[in-house]
Amino acid sequence: MPRGRYSLHDPHDHTPLADEHFHCAPGPSGWRYVAQLTTPAGEPSGSVDLALDELGRPIRLELHAGGWQVRGAALDGVTWVRTDPTGTHATEGNVRAHAFTGPSPAFLVATARLLRLTPSAAATRVRLVAFTDPVLAPRTVDQSWALVDRETHATDNGPLTVDAYQVTALDTGEQHTVHLAGDVVLSAPGIELEDLDSPPSDLG
Repeated sequence: MPRGRYSLHDPHDHTPLADEHFHCAPGPSGWRYVAQLTTPAGEPSGSVDLALDELGRPIRLELHAGGWQVRGAALDGVTWVRTDPTGTHATEGNVRAHAFTGPSPAFLVATARLLRLTPSAAATRVRLVAFTDPVLAPRTVDQSWALVDRETHATDNGPLTVDAYQVTALDTGEQHTVHLAGDVVLSAPGIELEDLDSPPSDLG
């Protein structure tokens, strides 16, 4: 069960945004990721709870940020309920999309798990619903993912396979690279892996 800490920052000017203290693990039905977020000053600022089924589909998502809450799942595409900080207003959304995304590294692992790309495969288009800080506002985004490199490194705990994905935002053409090892993000724009207590899990 990997457990550790990511630091999140603005990918453009590198302003620190949050620390994400996480643990994740594969299970009999898929994979689960749980995290608590803190501000750079150490104050609690939100949480992430994401569970995937064995095919990589989101069977449960719960996000908290700025008093706002989102609960979602894969249902007729993806469906979610967003509740305001007072708890008096809740709005439901539904989009014919494949999964969810957002600032958390969990969503990069989840998308890679959903697509199950191979190095020889062509780029694959995916539609995601992104929940953006600070109020978890939903936005539909289209991306293209391609697995451009796979390397295996020898470690004290056995071989470690690192996958490099090229992710393209189809609305702007902007591209970036995401490096994953199992269910841990090694590097991505705005994300740094600061601590890891145990090796990544092999998601197959």
